[in-house]
Amino acid sequence: MKKQRVAVFDFACCEGCQLQLLNMDEKLLDLLAVVDIVEWREGMSEHGAAYDIALIEGSITRPEDEERIRRIREQAPVLIELGACASIGGVNKIKNASDLDEVKSCVYGSSAGLPQFATYQTKAIHEVVQVEYTIHGCPIDLVEFTKVMTSIVIGTKPDIPSYPVCVECKMRGNPCRYDYNELCLGVITRAGCNAPCPSAGFWCFGCRGLVDDPNVNAARGMMKEYNITLESLVDKIALFNTR
Repeated sequence: MKKQRVAVFDFACCEGCQLQLLNMDEKLLDLLAVVDIVEWREGMSEHGAAYDIALIEGSITRPEDEERIRRIREQAPVLIELGACASIGGVNKIKNASDLDEVKSCVYGSSAGLPQFATYQTKAIHEVVQVEYTIHGCPIDLVEFTKVMTSIVIGTKPDIPSYPVCVECKMRGNPCRYDYNELCLGVITRAGCNAPCPSAGFWCFGCRGLVDDPNVNAARGMMKEYNITLESLVDKIALFNTR
């Protein structure tokens, strides 16, 4: 079987998802047995002009980003959003809820008007170009990444969960974070990570984005039972899911 050529590109992000790929250690060698990585700024110095699969980390925040992702899209038969910044805009989208000039002034002060700080409202990758697949999370889960890449390489459709994190959390036997008076977003967040945050004693931060068809009635019931206000829920959702 001919190896598929993979290129990794990044836009506005912390590059944590690429670090996760480097954290694969010896399993990265297993991946290299079935694909050739031809472009990856963070992981290699060589550059390849042709590729079959483009992994995209980061969100679009500048006009030149939009031009660049369109060029990548034209060359890539398969394009995959990698992580929260690429798939939902991530924390970069928090600025979309405020006046952009005020945000730039707050961050850059008197230098806000310099050309190198030109930016516009944050967009996820699929809001600019068509994508074939999405690997969610901040950072990505390596078990899920391996499953998705394996499916693509052997020509099957990856199984991306459409149920909430609560399902995986219950299957791990975790106590409910609501019983600790915490506002957990697992009830409306897409599963696939195996609930690492609640399993470690934290609430779900919602980094995988909202599930396709959230059980609004269940969420409303939880809010009523634990006396949670709509305002506090909206504040919590804003970290990763600002529109």
